[in-house]
Amino acid sequence: MQKIKLFTDSTSDLSKQLLNEHRIDVVPLSVVFADKAFKDGQEINTEKMYNIIDENGKLPKTSAPSPQDFIDAFKPYIDDGYEIIYIGLSSDLSVTCQNASLASQSLDGKVHVVDSKNLSTGIGLLVLKAADFINEGFSSEEVAQKVRNLVEKVETEFVINTLEYLHKGGRCSGVQNFVGNMLKIRPVVKVVDGGMILAQKTRGKRKKALKTLLKNALKNKKEITEDRIFVTHSMDSEGAEYLKAELEKEVKGQVIITDAGCVISSHCGPKTVGILYIKK
Repeated sequence: MQKIKLFTDSTSDLSKQLLNEHRIDVVPLSVVFADKAFKDGQEINTEKMYNIIDENGKLPKTSAPSPQDFIDAFKPYIDDGYEIIYIGLSSDLSVTCQNASLASQSLDGKVHVVDSKNLSTGIGLLVLKAADFINEGFSSEEVAQKVRNLVEKVETEFVINTLEYLHKGGRCSGVQNFVGNMLKIRPVVKVVDGGMILAQKTRGKRKKALKTLLKNALKNKKEITEDRIFVTHSMDSEGAEYLKAELEKEVKGQVIITDAGCVISSHCGPKTVGILYIKK
């Protein structure tokens, strides 16, 4: 039987429990404050990152693993007879998959890179499906292709609680930030074709925004696969628990709550929460 090792990056936002359960290794991205870099999920967590942002008033930059980082992670397994499947952050948002592909060129074709065209647990859904396919006995080539066939079926949508981080990151103007906060505008963002688009603008109380997110997901409830649905949040366990409870009333799939890592949180800010699933 072929030996296959599954890798992802820290932006898959899978919990340590899920990573360990499915024997998945991580090549992390980093968040960089001034000249100090921290590996996401290993050297820094989201709460610590927010504390640093509050202290200095500036967002960190994010940094992809280098080709050498991937070689260092992959080669010990390849030397032990494994083939590698790597599923990473959308190539429209990061050079992570590009760097993994560069690394694969020096590893005798033993690495299969899958561009998720997604982020957060939109990647995680694909990674766990890959683990399922490996357990079912498919070859590395078959697993990689089956996952690629699922990429366009992943639905990722989340609501942002404040425009402050988008403003600090240069994604909205000071005027937009001021007006948005005055009117309590909470954008609903969707991943489409590997990038993020503004799908809706909700206005008013936060609960209204969460209900909009829930309503959007339940429009497709007949199309939601019955294995896993993720509710992923950045420091908003209350909102995540509300969405989980409401989803469980309507769908048969397993609803799993996960914490968003530093990379996605640095762009969207605290109390961002999303619903992510794969369509049939």
